[in-house]
Parts: sequence; C-alpha cells; structure tokens
Amino acid sequence: MALNQNLRMFLSLSDAVIITDADHRILDVNQTYEEITGYKRETIIGARASILKTKFTTEATYRSMYEALYKKESWAGIFINKKKSGELWHSSISITPFLIEGEWFYVGLFRELEDLREGIYIAEERRSSFQAALLKVLAISCEIRDPAIEEHLTRVQQLTERLITTHNERLNLKLKDEYVRSVSHSSIMHDIGKSGVPEGILYKPGQLTSYERLIIEMHPLIGVDILEKINAELDDEFFKDEFDVARNIILHHHEKWDGSGYPHRLKGADIPLEARIVSVVDVYDALTSRRPYKEIWGEERTLEFLLDHRGSFFDPDIIDSFLLILK
Repeated sequence: MALNQNLRMFLSLSDAVIITDADHRILDVNQTYEEITGYKRETIIGARASILKTKFTTEATYRSMYEALYKKESWAGIFINKKKSGELWHSSISITPFLIEGEWFYVGLFRELEDLREGIYIAEERRSSFQAALLKVLAISCEIRDPAIEEHLTRVQQLTERLITTHNERLNLKLKDEYVRSVSHSSIMHDIGKSGVPEGILYKPGQLTSYERLIIEMHPLIGVDILEKINAELDDEFFKDEFDVARNIILHHHEKWDGSGYPHRLKGADIPLEARIVSVVDVYDALTSRRPYKEIWGEERTLEFLLDHRGSFFDPDIIDSFLLILK
C-alpha cells in the first residue's frame, strides 16, 4: 500500500524511524534504521516489528508498551534489541499512534544509546532505573530454570535496600547515595553462577554428597566469570559501579564472619560490606520461602537461626540492623 504523505514526512528525520500498520507490520523504515539495524528496507517491509526483539528487554516493558498502544496512546521506553549481525542494540524508543482516513498507524523513533555523545546529560533517576532494569534482566536470564526466581530476586532487592539504608543511618556510616543504589541494584545478581550448576544438584532434596557440595560451592566463581563476560561485551563506564559492586556480592555472599565460608574463607571486615548485607538478606528469604528442595521456615525459627549465628556466620552489627527493619 502507498504510504500516506503525512507519515512519509517522518522518514526524513535523523533518528531511526519505523512505520507500521495497526497489526504492527512494517510499512516503511528510513535510511538511519537500515544503517543501525543492518536490515535493508526491501527485505523487512511486511515483517512484524518484533523482528528485532530479544529476551533482554523485560516483559514488564513489553507489557507496558502493548497496554499503551492498545489504548492508542503514545509510549516511550528502553529496548535492548538485536541487529541483523546479532549485535545487541540499546535504544530509547518513542511510539506514537496516528489515525489517518479511518486507519491506525504507529510511528516509532529509535535513538541508539551507544551513539549518544559522551558526557550528555541523563537524569539520575532515569539512569538508575535503566541500570536496575538491565541488571534484573541479566539476573533473571541467568536463573530462568527456577519459575519462582523473579519473586525471590525482587524480595532480596527490596530487603537489601531497606537493610543498607537502616544500617547506614544506625551506624552513621555516611555511605554515598550512589553506593547504596548500586548495592540495592546489584543484589539481584548474587546467584547468577547457579546457572552453571546441574539441576539435579541444584534442586536435589535432602543432603548433598561431598562432590555435589563442591560443585555448589563453585557457583560464586562461575557467577563472576559470567559477569566479567557481560562486562567485556558492554565495555561501558555506565555500569562500572554496579558491576564492581555486583562482583563483590556474587563472589563473597557465601563468606562467613568467622572465616568458615566459601570460596575464599574471608573473615570479618575483609568481606566486602555489600556481600555481608546480601548474605543476611539471602539467607532470610531462602529460609522463609518454599523452594523446590525445602519447606518454608516460620519467622520465629528463622530469626532464631540468624541470632544463633550472629558473630559466626553473620556480621553482628548487620544482624542488629536487620532486626530493626523486621519490627
């Protein structure tokens, strides 16, 4: 079908532009879109707009977009799409519906985040939200075998934020806001290394053999390897603080205050603060949640466990702060 002249005007914009019909089939794209994605106009006209879709964009983002477009409302958000070459493409997109001669059309404008000039201003709230969203996508993608993982990660993140805030205020640690946010965001990455552990061991009911225990205790090292590969691919200062903190959490959240933990048997304050905090939160949520390999512990039994191991497994000051947020 011939494209309406009013819509065709958008194709002259410098940003990447895609125009679709009411069924989200591509009617036209501009030259910038071709250059960024690697897809030629003539090969994708008639294809679904989701041709670039990847699993790295959250379902919540897609759901928000679909709900807005269903209501014929404009929408804007962040996508992690894939180019024809397979390279990931991080973009800010705005989609606007147009009713022309009784038919609905959608005009999408993409701006490639990788090409934004260094030093350009991005609102801290938006930057923080984007970092948190991407870290969550990465964490869920690494632990996708567990259907309850998203709920667990959300609880860990929320409790971590409350705990580090309370701990900072109680002891007047004067932690920087950026660090507090990084710990909260990165807490959901703590167990990404479990993606490298066989399911038969990871979800085994009952006691593990010494060999199986050794495999389980490799997951912090596996997690760091995964993180470093992701970091090498992104190669961007935008995530440096989050990835530095995430590395400490992934590697050290199973260390214990008395030096009996793993993988490096660190002791006391040698264990990074962020790992000591996530350690308490992770154990609490694991004990109070039903998992494939265990039943739920009650609140009283869980708190008794934490108190019994205050000063042995866990930093005693952090346990004291944790008890405050549970009151």
